[in-house]
Order: sequence, then C-alpha cells, then structure tokens
Amino acid sequence: MYARLVRFSFGPGKRAVAQALADDLSPQIAAMPGCRGVTVFADDSDGQCGVFVLWDSEANANAAAQVIRPKLDQHIAGHVQAAPDARLFEVLSK
Repeated sequence: MYARLVRFSFGPGKRAVAQALADDLSPQIAAMPGCRGVTVFADDSDGQCGVFVLWDSEANANAAAQVIRPKLDQHIAGHVQAAPDARLFEVLSK
C-alpha cells in the first residue's frame, strides 16, 4: 500500500478555495482505480492545506497522479504561496 501526501498553503482566509478543491477533487480521486481513501484537510488559521490518499499500489498512485495533478494545479493556480510539496510513501503499518 502507498500514501500520497500533497501539501500547500493558500494563506489565511481562503477556506472557500480549499472547500471548492475538496468538493471537486475528492470524488474524482476516490473513483480512480486502486484508491483506498482520500482526505482533504486545511487549517483556517494559517491556510495550510493538503490531500492525503491511500493507494493499493505504486502503479495506481502514479497513474492517478497523471490525471489528478493537472486538475489540482488548476485549483491552486493563483492561490498558493509556493509550489505544492508532493510525496509518495510506502505504508509500513495501517
């Protein structure tokens, strides 16, 4: 199993932007082959946000990234303070 973690910052006061991203991308990610769960999170106080997804395989995680990353980039364009940090990790324990 693999976990993809993507973190970025909208800055404070951007909850609506984060919510729109969550509402649009969560169901699309969940429908991708091999998705075991998706969580979008945010901290209103400082605008830190992220997406955490569990995948059944590295191949499915990478295939989904090819589809989802351009959509994520569209949502965050003009809103983020820096480029997002995206990492794929092997899950050691669940």
